[in-house]
Amino acid sequence: MSSTLERYQRSSYNSQESNGTVDRETQSWYQEVSKLRAKYESLQRSQRHLLGEDLGPLSVKELQNLEKQLETALSQARQRKTQIMLEQMEDLRRKERHLGDINKQLKDKLQLEAEGQGSFRAIQGSWDSTAMAANNNHNNFSMHHSQTSSIDCEPTLQIGYHQYVPQDGASLPRSNAAENDFMHGWAL
Repeated sequence: MSSTLERYQRSSYNSQESNGTVDRETQSWYQEVSKLRAKYESLQRSQRHLLGEDLGPLSVKELQNLEKQLETALSQARQRKTQIMLEQMEDLRRKERHLGDINKQLKDKLQLEAEGQGSFRAIQGSWDSTAMAANNNHNNFSMHHSQTSSIDCEPTLQIGYHQYVPQDGASLPRSNAAENDFMHGWAL
């Protein structure tokens, strides 16, 4: 019987002790939740201020502090953006050098293969002659276009408006047809 009473006393003492621990722990959690709620509301208020909302109740000093915070944040954002752009430029330069090296290797390889066959020079010559022919055609067109002859009686196709301007010392009778670069042979 005495052992039963001892067990009873131990269990009732332990339950009272555990109830006290639970109460203290609950109180601690309640205080922590209250602190976190206050911190959350403070952070929300700060965020609204940073977004330009709810600025009415702020004093001049608080507004100056807010302005400094915004300037600091903007400066940091610009520095980070500049850093990222510099890193991207350096990466692009590396890629450019790499592609230039590959291009040089391929050109050397093509030249070595072509020296045995002579086709590289033929291909390069055809590229050069095509480019020169295109350039000559462009020059011929511009020369023909700028030198208008009064003997030319054929109509010319002109896209857009082009007014005839006589050369120095030339006094030709002008008509409406001549102003449109269309001269009739029988009208001269």
